[in-house]
Amino acid sequence: MTTFRIGEAAELLGVSADTVRRWVDAGRLAAGRDAQGHRVIDGVDLAAFARGQAADLDDRSDASSARNRLRGIVVNVVKDTVMAQVDIQAGPFRIVSLMSREAVDELDLRVGSLAVAVIKSTTVVVERLSPPGGSRGRHAS
Repeated sequence: MTTFRIGEAAELLGVSADTVRRWVDAGRLAAGRDAQGHRVIDGVDLAAFARGQAADLDDRSDASSARNRLRGIVVNVVKDTVMAQVDIQAGPFRIVSLMSREAVDELDLRVGSLAVAVIKSTTVVVERLSPPGGSRGRHAS
């Protein structure tokens, strides 16, 4: 069974460790203790919590077939006469979108704007991380 320490869970959820501790203390997120007495969260419980959090934030998912919605802040806009590049920082993720300059102007996208990157793709590559030295995700026997 995979378990995560508070800091690891916080990194995966894109929040602070203090926020995760508050969720655990409030009973919103189940946690146990490992052999050293550290709080740990079962991977299945963490996944269920993350799904619930995403559902709470995704209030437009019923208006679109795209389910990958990453809310973030516009950190860069480069425009030429026809095309534009918009960079959005969504938590630890940088999303780069190429679109028409007209679309950028109509949406009034500029550095500091709140934006949602909506991604629909027929190809999604999924990789499994092999943590160096077991620093991410613990396996209990």
